[in-house]
Amino acid sequence: MKHWTALAAAVGLLAAASVPAVAADISGAGATFPYPIYAKWADAYKKETGNGLNYQSIGSGGGIKQIKAKTVTFGASDAPLSGKELDSIGLAQFPMVMGGIVPVVHIDGIKPGELTLDGPTVAKIFLGDIKKWDDAAIKKLNPSAKLPSQAIAVVHRSDGSGTTYNFAYYLSDVSPAWKSKVGFSTSVQWPVGIGAKGNEGVANNVGQTKGSIGYVEYAYALQNKLTYTKMVNKAGKTVSPTSEAFQAAAANADWKSQPGYGVILANQPGEKSWPMTAATWILVYKKPVDQAATAEALKFFAWAYKNGGKMAESLDYVPMPQNVVADIENYWKSEIKGADGKPVFSAM
Repeated sequence: MKHWTALAAAVGLLAAASVPAVAADISGAGATFPYPIYAKWADAYKKETGNGLNYQSIGSGGGIKQIKAKTVTFGASDAPLSGKELDSIGLAQFPMVMGGIVPVVHIDGIKPGELTLDGPTVAKIFLGDIKKWDDAAIKKLNPSAKLPSQAIAVVHRSDGSGTTYNFAYYLSDVSPAWKSKVGFSTSVQWPVGIGAKGNEGVANNVGQTKGSIGYVEYAYALQNKLTYTKMVNKAGKTVSPTSEAFQAAAANADWKSQPGYGVILANQPGEKSWPMTAATWILVYKKPVDQAATAEALKFFAWAYKNGGKMAESLDYVPMPQNVVADIENYWKSEIKGADGKPVFSAM
């Protein structure tokens, strides 16, 4: 994958938890969903400013735990916290970028984009109700595909995950059975399957296991050369995972309708909308203990909003709209303040 090699240098900047950050580094932890773009941004930012980003890609649940413990300057989560929880902890929350979650499969003879699934069928697979690839429901959606009579091996996340939150939220919206039996959260009780840690773990397991299906952020599907599927969306149209489809799903989002911009983009209307589109959020303290560190983090995010759009699009992420960015930067000024009552950072 052409994008992946470009990120190799950045991986060193986004160090693992066991590697301490140098003094100038910005420390964060959380979602694996945005890791590829955070790595790309970190590489460019380091070259331009000399400042690094020490980001631990450990899953949304881990990021929330670390920001609560105040062991990092910012947390990252693909599952937004509620207004009540944000207020109780004293956190500010804002979206950084958007992307798509895609089903990925490993079936001999099936290439990327050749298989079509819909929400109810995916729900039945992950519930364990559909057990083989030549099941009538899958054949109906793919009448010309050569589907084997092969057992389906379900792969899901084992860690607390915002990707799981958005995936399960979508399945709850399209499947009453899923909603009643499983529901949605960053961690759910999976009826079937094997667990893997992070988008990376799911991608690796699907890549190595014939007959498998999993769900990952689209960049991971591309980077690992996995076979992603098409999906039937809310309008009944078959769509491919593309930046345009993700943008279509996000186009009508009312970001200010939820505290901390916590809007879920799953199963949005529109003929071109990808049904499993999601945002990823940043969490920082409104009254940070280390004001200088938070100011540096916000400076990096402001730089990414301003300069990182093309890089995001190159990895098939969707940048936040400029009017939303302007509102977020005003939100920083009004909500994230030092002991003197003044904003810790102003992008203006």
